[in-house]
Amino acid sequence: MEKLPSYGGQALIEGVMMRGGNAVAMAMRAPDKQIVIKTEPLGGIYKSRLTKIPFLRGLVVLWDALGLGMRALTISANLQTGEDEQLEGPALYGTMAFSLALGVALFFLLPAWGGDLSEKYLHLSHWGANLVEGLVRLVILVGYIWGIGQMEEIERVFAYHGAEHKTINAFEDGAELVPEVVARYSLEHPRCGTAFLLNIVVLSILLFSLLGPQPLLWKLVSRLLLLPVLAGITYEYQRWTANNLDKGWVRALIKPSLALQHLTTREPSLDILEVGIAAFNAMRAAEREVVL
Repeated sequence: MEKLPSYGGQALIEGVMMRGGNAVAMAMRAPDKQIVIKTEPLGGIYKSRLTKIPFLRGLVVLWDALGLGMRALTISANLQTGEDEQLEGPALYGTMAFSLALGVALFFLLPAWGGDLSEKYLHLSHWGANLVEGLVRLVILVGYIWGIGQMEEIERVFAYHGAEHKTINAFEDGAELVPEVVARYSLEHPRCGTAFLLNIVVLSILLFSLLGPQPLLWKLVSRLLLLPVLAGITYEYQRWTANNLDKGWVRALIKPSLALQHLTTREPSLDILEVGIAAFNAMRAAEREVVL
């Protein structure tokens, strides 16, 4: 049986990005309701030896989310605004830096501080404090996703996320890529970035527990320094589970990750599915051009 390419994607503002092995495509619904498509070949990092080395290739996933993903989001946001409201230059890089710093502080440093407090004032063991840290990280993650999901604008982004999943699921099942057919497919996908986040939370408990007791400063520093290591381990775990879905116990293992995806996806309408399919088809066409 032919092995299918592992395509991925991301929801944008009124659009979807689809990424292949050699090219990326963005399809976005403009204010005039037309679908605008942008394609480009992937940068050298995606073709480097790094993508072949276990654990180190997880760094590409980080770059994908922080670099390519943020740029695609910015392009889609700029399409929805007037020329006077474009986000670019210093303002763009400042926004990206602030968002990154806020995310690290909220999801890694704050839970580490909470774990340290539990160790001091609840007299927990090192293992107990790390468990508290992980639980705090999980609560913040789920609470944050649930909270932003209540916003109307974000609900539409989540619908485009659902369109991304359904389109890839339909392709992998060999179905015809038309909205009415794609709509029947699942909102869940084992390679989803939401699953990646949950797996990071769970695996962080194990990894950080191996460090032993630490003063607060070193605890905070270690969380920053080990973030790339954690991403690499998480990527390999998620890659392994995605390649072993024929085993029942593996499917049971990933059920929490799949369940969490229902917080970041919504059932897309047919016009939203049309955008997701357009992005996928454009990516596939761009892939063929790059190969040729």
